[in-house]
Amino acid sequence: MAAFLPNGPEAIIGMLATTSLGAIWSSCSPDFGAASVIDRFGQIAPKVLIATGGYQYAGKTIRTQDTVRALSARLAGLVAVVDAGPPEFRLDELHSPDDVTRTKVLSWQALTSESAPLEFVATPFDHPVYILYSSGTTGLPKGIVHGAGGILLQHLKEHLLHVDLHRDDRLFYFTTCGWMMWNWLVSGLAAGATLVLYDGSPTWPDEDALWRLTDELGITVFGTSARYLASVARRATSPRDMHSLASIRSILSTGSPLAPETFDTVYERIKPDLQLASISGGTDICGCFVLGNPLLPVRRGEIQCAALGMAVDIYDSDGQSLPAGRGELVCIRPFPSQPVAFWADPQGEKYRKAYFARFPGVWAHGDFAERTSSGGYIIHERSDAVLNPGGVPDRYGGTLPCGSADAGDR
Repeated sequence: MAAFLPNGPEAIIGMLATTSLGAIWSSCSPDFGAASVIDRFGQIAPKVLIATGGYQYAGKTIRTQDTVRALSARLAGLVAVVDAGPPEFRLDELHSPDDVTRTKVLSWQALTSESAPLEFVATPFDHPVYILYSSGTTGLPKGIVHGAGGILLQHLKEHLLHVDLHRDDRLFYFTTCGWMMWNWLVSGLAAGATLVLYDGSPTWPDEDALWRLTDELGITVFGTSARYLASVARRATSPRDMHSLASIRSILSTGSPLAPETFDTVYERIKPDLQLASISGGTDICGCFVLGNPLLPVRRGEIQCAALGMAVDIYDSDGQSLPAGRGELVCIRPFPSQPVAFWADPQGEKYRKAYFARFPGVWAHGDFAERTSSGGYIIHERSDAVLNPGGVPDRYGGTLPCGSADAGDR
């Protein structure tokens, strides 16, 4: 099942319905052009596409019917398109006379009009659940297949222990359905937390949009990008002077390294008594190698610790552990959320080349990093020189999958 949807309830409902059947879920954001979506979905040949014919962004109407029409014509094996968009963006045009594919269009409302008990198909631990994608910088994006058990364990560990997420928390992460942080956000349901979904510009109708949302909904864990937090320093006013922000307990940041001066910005201009947790991992693992710890102090410019259960190390060019100084971020033992495969890589050759060619038997993530004297970590930039270490600017003014947050395309 593939989804071409904004970050709304339909995406989460569709994912839960898909995975309850033991089927595989893959999603892209509707701001992706047709060619980018086909580069991804064209590899996996989904049977059903859940899509929207348009969305609203920064007060503007963005129509995507033409993109959905192109997908329905070019995705081999597509049986049906589920129209999950609002009525003003109906997808009836897929049945135009010159549409040679004649893809069947199903109504989201009709499919969800009758309720029934949700039954989950029992699957093996490593049964595929998600297909995520590398950046595609050096060719077609690689389809990274994640297993259900490993992802759930990884996310529960990170949410319950590293984030200290509880059932009475309200978890927000500023993301699209085309970024791994959407999958990470959705797993907050397993911890019993309430999810806050947001799709649109973070600075519309004004630059206080997300801080106003925080107060209105009582967000306790606020997730965003390093670039967004850095933008707070350029504001004429401070969020803490304009809003209560009493509910926020922690701010999470990823997408690119969090600069030391941005730590100062957060504590001086947002809130002085919260946990600021820079987190870093990647689409490759749909989780984190290094992240926050609610039991440790926050040190300016540092990520607090290595993730529990992750044998993180820093290697020099000869594959020797570095107690200090900059080197390659590696993980020397297997971990739950290693991908189960790359799509269309039956012998695993691309998989092994991507992660284990640098140091045989050791996962090399493609980041330069260093361990600090306090036991924390600093992520510097890509070690493979493929991706922009500052991240790829997204339509939200943040940074999306690359830099320290994504091992990207090798």
